[in-house]
Amino acid sequence: MRTLRRTDARLLSGALAETRFRPGARVLDLGTGAAAAARGRVAEVVTIERCRRAVLSARVHGSLRRLPVRAFRGDPAGRGSPGRFDVVLANPPYVPGPDGRRYLDPLCARARDLLARQGTLLMVHSSLCDPEATLEELRRQRLRASVVASRLQPFDPVLSGHRRYLERTGLLEPGQDFEELLVIRADRSGCAA
Repeated sequence: MRTLRRTDARLLSGALAETRFRPGARVLDLGTGAAAAARGRVAEVVTIERCRRAVLSARVHGSLRRLPVRAFRGDPAGRGSPGRFDVVLANPPYVPGPDGRRYLDPLCARARDLLARQGTLLMVHSSLCDPEATLEELRRQRLRASVVASRLQPFDPVLSGHRRYLERTGLLEPGQDFEELLVIRADRSGCAA
């Protein structure tokens, strides 16, 4: 799983701060490591992580901050439904290329089922993984979807290691060493159940 970088965390936290949700909300944290970002206004945070260490960390941080965090080990893009949530935070792992949407597509396909009525999804996304396809799929799910935050980010070691492939496939211009990170927001509000 891709580690939540500081830029990711700032973008996601900023978008979350702009999101109005009711006190006592239920939050689903899919691999972001940002469960604590919702502190104080939530009744429950359910976090799903692949990494055992991340699950343990979420439990410890939740306990230390006296947050109602329940952390589970599993596939954040998995098909099982842990219920419906007022806020879903997601930072799906990706490497741009043929399978770069392996986690994005299943998440987009089940986003509506994860959201309570009036619920909001906030997803960190790379400009290199076809954000238009994500927006189209979320809208196809009858969600209002848009980009609400963006920032240019130098490549991390994983993307640097794939630079030649990305240039050959036309996803990068020769010599490009940055990606644009986005936060995509999808709202169920105003949509029929």
